[in-house]
Amino acid sequence: MSFMSVLTRDEAQTRAQLLDVHRYSIALDLTTGDDTFDSHTVIAFTTRADADTFVELKPAHLRSVTLDGSPLDPETLDGNRLPLKGLTAGEHELRVHAAMRYSRTGEGMHRFTDPSDGETYVYTQLFLDDVQRVFAAFDQPDLKAVFDLDVTAPDGWTVLANGVTEHLGDGRWRAATTPLISTYLVAVAAGPWHSARTEHRGLPFGIHCRRSLAPYLDADTDELFEITRQCFDRFHEKFEEPYPFDSYDQAFVPEFNAGAMENPGLVTFRDEFVYRSAVTDTERQTRAMVIAHEMAHMWFGDLVTLRWWDDIWLNESFAEYMGYQICGEATRFQDTWTDFGVARKAWGYDADQRPTTHPVAPENVDDTASALLNFDGISYAKGASALRQLVTWLGEKDFLAGINTHFARHKFGNATLADFIDSLASATERDVHAWADAWLRTTGVDTLSASVDAVPGQWTLALDRAGSRPHRVTVGVYDRDLGDGRTLTLRERYETDVPVTEPAPRPGTRPALVVPNDLDLTYAKIRLDDTSLETVLRGLSGIPDALTRAVVWNSLRDMVRDGELAPSDYLATAGAHLPEETDLALVQGVLAFAAGHITDRYLRPEERPAALTTLTSLCRDIIRRTEDGDHPGLRLIAVRHFIAAAAHPDTIAAWLAEGTVPGGPELDPDLRWRVLARLAVLGAVDEDAIAAELDRDPSATGQEGAARCRAALPAEDSKARAWDAMFGSDDLSNYLFTATAQGFWQPEQADLVRPYVARWFQDAPALAARRGPAIADAAGRHAFPAHAVDTETLRLGEACLKDADPAPALRRRLADHLDDLARALRVRETQGD
Repeated sequence: MSFMSVLTRDEAQTRAQLLDVHRYSIALDLTTGDDTFDSHTVIAFTTRADADTFVELKPAHLRSVTLDGSPLDPETLDGNRLPLKGLTAGEHELRVHAAMRYSRTGEGMHRFTDPSDGETYVYTQLFLDDVQRVFAAFDQPDLKAVFDLDVTAPDGWTVLANGVTEHLGDGRWRAATTPLISTYLVAVAAGPWHSARTEHRGLPFGIHCRRSLAPYLDADTDELFEITRQCFDRFHEKFEEPYPFDSYDQAFVPEFNAGAMENPGLVTFRDEFVYRSAVTDTERQTRAMVIAHEMAHMWFGDLVTLRWWDDIWLNESFAEYMGYQICGEATRFQDTWTDFGVARKAWGYDADQRPTTHPVAPENVDDTASALLNFDGISYAKGASALRQLVTWLGEKDFLAGINTHFARHKFGNATLADFIDSLASATERDVHAWADAWLRTTGVDTLSASVDAVPGQWTLALDRAGSRPHRVTVGVYDRDLGDGRTLTLRERYETDVPVTEPAPRPGTRPALVVPNDLDLTYAKIRLDDTSLETVLRGLSGIPDALTRAVVWNSLRDMVRDGELAPSDYLATAGAHLPEETDLALVQGVLAFAAGHITDRYLRPEERPAALTTLTSLCRDIIRRTEDGDHPGLRLIAVRHFIAAAAHPDTIAAWLAEGTVPGGPELDPDLRWRVLARLAVLGAVDEDAIAAELDRDPSATGQEGAARCRAALPAEDSKARAWDAMFGSDDLSNYLFTATAQGFWQPEQADLVRPYVARWFQDAPALAARRGPAIADAAGRHAFPAHAVDTETLRLGEACLKDADPAPALRRRLADHLDDLARALRVRETQGD
């Protein structure tokens, strides 16, 4: 295989100065077999001067190329670049005919055959530079064009695209011409879709999924359309520019790598969002937030697009902020920022404390491979937090005025960070440029530490800042309820800027609890004063607002990670207060940290059994508390975590045999596979039981469940087969690879899998080089031996980074894992002997 070049920023700038791209006419034939499809592309473009340039293409076979009617030699294709030499100033037409490969990794044109019914589906995922896997293109975001698309598909298929599609007969479909959009936003999804359609504000709306998921989509159709309409209307209240495309389709597609993708007029979502099994209301809220997030991109990302990938945060931070804000304003899900605080923000905080951190708005993104690494907790969670702080500091009225100016100035064009800041600055007297420099061009997390001085009749809060950013925070002041001694009542909330030169005394007695950043409006680690810390360790569940409890739980989480609070103390606090907690996002977030970080990594192996007992006891308490049936979401979370922490098979094996947890819930497919996976880890099931469950649930998620269980079996031959499937062959799809990886490493099986720890550092770089960025990322994210917290794993990893030259996606994951390993070792050291 020829080496595939990545596009550099310098090359993109040179090409953008040379070319104006007017129109793509694309014809795809999806009837040519299971491995490849036919791609015909006609590109109309103008050059501003005599020059050489190139077009990108990754074909299985390049059949023919003509430039202005003259044939070019297909053999001149060099890797993924087709040279266009001797161009004269003026108009040109390039015609390319190629056979293109289907993908099984969620990149380019992904092809999936549903094991439930044998039906096949294809869809595109062309972000960031995968357009060239589907058609020839000048593949960079600032060469926008209009697109005409024709697709030939098998009988019985429906073709979806960016614009309204028309069936012309004989399997031929034509999509309406798009407005000016970037190449990476072109989208096609084809197959025998199950669809629901409606109209809103004169536009056709549709939702689509695989036929085998039809009953599950039908059960949620009303909710999905309602949320879509609510968000659509709310955006039109905030934005002066109307929705810029001719339709709004949302397709739930199989084996999707991201949560969703903002293709204009055709948003694609991972089809786990079509729920086959019971989910919590927080999970439904997450789905609603993703709908709002992708809709925000229709304006910020699609209508106005970044010029180069250094401004990817502008897309993602804005959509992340708007997703939570609009969902909380417009839908029944009112507590979105609590979930953001406990689930998403931690992602940002963690990423920002690693050596691989980068500014929200990085200045040096030299090529597309580097850009792909920035889709992380910085660009999403930290960036959204920064925008939330900006709105707090600026006021929403001025913020929206600046946004609307931005849309008006740059619609259907491209814009930079400087353009965005200029638009905001036009709406306010405040120094937005200085704010942007402090918040967007720097790295790391500030820490705000509280200290309280009190004298009779008054008290003073001093907030010390370790860091350099200005913060506008809300301080919450709480007293202990004298009636029960546990409940805390809000005395007052007040706003203050940090740093403050001379904190003013406040009247009254010393509060029991003072919470800086009480409404979570800034992005900073929080350290409570000693009295407040003692109060929350004893009375956290007595804090009245869930968002405040999220701030406090995050503070405790950060203290554990920084070696300032013993992991066992965090577990004890969870055991004392989670059984009283009513917010689903908080229960889920605290249990996830307690299990995944504390129990599996921060505690020594000999301490793990006691921690598992603490977790199962805690979950049992919540299960008992929810026997009245009034809190099904809490009960479901507790049941899931009980299964995951079970150290003995008896209870969960009985649940599986009975098909239900006593008092509910019944074991749906998701819970059955969770139980079976844990029983596999514990050596309490065999291959026959897994095969029987797969017969019962032969769906795609059933196939993944079986792969996860088989990899989890504690037998040498099972581990050898799983390893060979992941690293010895290239047959696994992206989802089956991930499922196998999730089953493979288990802390209970540390001795059994020890030989494979060293093998990962040999086999993963080779796999990443062979199979590309999506599998490289999966190998780094899911297949890494994260349980192996020891200096030898650290040494192997450092040697791999130094000597093996891993592909960028794997290098980034490995560097992050090594930093997490080093942190876990430090946490263990702080606990003493």
